[in-house]
Amino acid sequence: MELSAGIQASLAGRYAMALFDLASEAGHVTAVESDLVKLREALTESAELRALIRNPEISRAQLGKVMNGLGELLTLSNLTKNFLGVLAENRRLSELPAMIRAFQTIAAAQRGEVTADVASAHPLTDEQIASLEQKLKAREGRTVKIHTSVDPDLLGGLVVTIGSKRIDNSIRTRLNTLAHAMKG
Repeated sequence: MELSAGIQASLAGRYAMALFDLASEAGHVTAVESDLVKLREALTESAELRALIRNPEISRAQLGKVMNGLGELLTLSNLTKNFLGVLAENRRLSELPAMIRAFQTIAAAQRGEVTADVASAHPLTDEQIASLEQKLKAREGRTVKIHTSVDPDLLGGLVVTIGSKRIDNSIRTRLNTLAHAMKG
C-alpha cells in the first residue's frame, strides 16, 4: 500500500492510520468506512456539530458524552465510537473531517483504488458518472471511485481532482483564460 508522506506525517493521517490498523486487525474496515461516511454527512448537514467540535470551551467530558450520543444515534460500530471518545479526550475532534478524508484515502489505496473529486455545474447522471469512471480508469490504470459535487459557478464542464492532479475543463476557467489573453 503506497501512501503519500503528507498523509503519514499529518496529525489527521496518523490518527486515521491508527484507526485503519485497528479496523484491519479486527476485520472491520468496511464497517468503519461506512461509519465515517455517516459522520461526514452529519458534519456536512449540521453547522452546530461543526461548531461544537471546534469549540474549546466545551469540556472533554461533555464532548465525550456528545460523541457517544452521536455514535448511538448514527448506530456506529464500537470501534468508531471508541475512536470518537479518544478524539474527544485528546481534544482532536476539530481534525475529524481531515481524519475521515485520510482514512478514506488509506482504505482506497489498500483496495488499489484512487478517488476522484468531480465538480460540475449541474448534477451528473448515472450514465455520465459511469462513462467518466471508465475514462478515468483507462487514464489512471486502476479503479477510480468518484465523489461528485455541484458548483454552479463553473457555468459548465468539469473540474476533476485526483490526488494532486487537477483537470480543469470548466467554462469558467476557459473564460478567465480568454479574458487574461485579451488583456495582453
